Amino acid sequence: MSQRVLIVMGSDSDLKVMKGACDALDALGVEYEVRISSAHRVPDKTARLAREAAAGGFGAIIAGAGGAAHLPGVVAANTVLPVIGVPIESGGLGGVDALYAIVQMPRGIPVATVAVNGAYNAGLLAAQILAAGDPELGRRLVAYRESLAAQVEKKDDDLQRLGVAGYLAGRA
Repeated sequence: MSQRVLIVMGSDSDLKVMKGACDALDALGVEYEVRISSAHRVPDKTARLAREAAAGGFGAIIAGAGGAAHLPGVVAANTVLPVIGVPIESGGLGGVDALYAIVQMPRGIPVATVAVNGAYNAGLLAAQILAAGDPELGRRLVAYRESLAAQVEKKDDDLQRLGVAGYLAGRA
């Protein structure tokens, strides 16, 4: 499986959220490419990016979108690579509209979906998908999980040592 991830968003306004996927992939040493391609404004470009992704060396695609959130579904309809949708909060519905649009894909065209604005987890999920064919990446993911566990243990140790008031004062 390829070691690259394609990250696509419909607008540059999505970049603040989608940077989370970049951060996760950077932390794990996974290569990626970031593109802006709207499912509505440049549908041919979007379809072409998805159709050519596998041949371009990508092993997974992360697609972020707000509002009607068609981008992940359009991408998934044009590739058999795993597609991870990131619903982006926009407008008055807090991203729930995007979440529903992405998670309710028709049978036969799946899109894995993370939480609203959950781009960091999308990056981790893409890395996990790639790790199925890359033992070294799998080891980096295990080390990442171990670091998460160590952080929790340190916080618990600090809480036990400082007590509730001292712990909260130290975090303020």
